[in-house]
Amino acid sequence: MKGTRWQYTRLVRAHPHGGCSVWGRGPGGRGEGRRGGGGGGSSQLWPCRPHGASADRNQPAGRPWTLVFCTSRDGFSLRSLYRQMEGHSGPVLLLLRDQDGQMFGAFSSSTFRLSKGFYGTGETFLFTFSPQLKVFKWTGNNSFFVKGDLDSLMMGSGSGQFGLWLDGDLYRGGSHPCATFNNEVLARQEQFCIKELEAWAVS
Repeated sequence: MKGTRWQYTRLVRAHPHGGCSVWGRGPGGRGEGRRGGGGGGSSQLWPCRPHGASADRNQPAGRPWTLVFCTSRDGFSLRSLYRQMEGHSGPVLLLLRDQDGQMFGAFSSSTFRLSKGFYGTGETFLFTFSPQLKVFKWTGNNSFFVKGDLDSLMMGSGSGQFGLWLDGDLYRGGSHPCATFNNEVLARQEQFCIKELEAWAVS
């Protein structure tokens, strides 16, 4: 994005019950993705993002981002993700790593929850590190931002395709170009297996 400044921001607070490490575990800064329990160290770096982007504007002053859910601690379950989101009403940053080691995710202006239809605002966006950071903002073509049910979580839609979707077991997912964000495929493949997932919310 021409004219956009990028920055790294170091996290200063981890989840009080221990953290996860999609973004930085072990000496090499990457952990071995594994299904099931087992804690890890806290994330070391916030993902690159545009200076002054939605993620910054929606963070109330003095209220830090907190790790609400991670698969290595809370298990691979969409229902667990929804339960952990209860009590949160603000924005959520979703971070994933797939079987290829590819990292990508989404920023939602609203917390993830069960819904009959799509919800959210135009501040929602998708992003990927493939191989460098790319951010896909709302196009204004539709308002299919986020939809959650027991079997899947979907973000962005158009022509029967979703910009990002995750299954109920948080095991498989997919990404396709969609009208909401005019995004590229976020992963290296349209279908992927989730190795690690984190969800951050404003505490």
